[in-house]
Amino acid sequence: MRVLVVEDEKRIAAEIAAALTQSGYTVEIVGDGEEAWFRGETEAYDGIVLDLGLPLLDGISVVKNLRAAGVATPILILTARGSWMERVAGIDAGADDYLPKPFHEEELVARLGAIVRRAGGHTTPVIEAGPLRIDTRRVSVSVAGKPLALSPLEYRALRYLVHNKGRPVSQGELGEHVYGGEQEPDSNALEVLIGRLRKKLGQDIITTQRGYGYIVQI
Repeated sequence: MRVLVVEDEKRIAAEIAAALTQSGYTVEIVGDGEEAWFRGETEAYDGIVLDLGLPLLDGISVVKNLRAAGVATPILILTARGSWMERVAGIDAGADDYLPKPFHEEELVARLGAIVRRAGGHTTPVIEAGPLRIDTRRVSVSVAGKPLALSPLEYRALRYLVHNKGRPVSQGELGEHVYGGEQEPDSNALEVLIGRLRKKLGQDIITTQRGYGYIVQI
């Protein structure tokens, strides 16, 4: 799952990125509103964490511009603790949730996870596909009740495919959401990754829809 973190304070941005990476996300960081607007409109993200007090273009304007362009990516805004008017303005502009500063990283991860799940039609932190069970809160996977040990790349790939179950995911799309937009893995790397996943799962949970990509249909 690929997330854009928009925060001009480098220390806070790094702390958010570390917490999200530990929870299985691929994270990219930008530090101003104009870059956030450009990235959000031209790149595919599963979620955006957006501070409202940004240089060049404020966060409210970023939300409005993205929504006006038809971008439906879930957005979690970060606001000053006492600024209830700012929070209302962010929600009215099209943000999905807000979190006042200072915040606990665990709450940020939980709130972001909730809006990302809702966007994919999932209501709980546990995503299932047949015998497969992914607990996104604990970053754990099991098949038929047996725990499965996965590498970070394998976990991100499997979570993205199950999050989008019933829809074929192309290699290009999967690569963006597993490796991030700044890395371009070749098709062989993705095929090896999916091959390892299939072997560990031990069942035909991930299939290939020729000409379209990988799909989880269970």
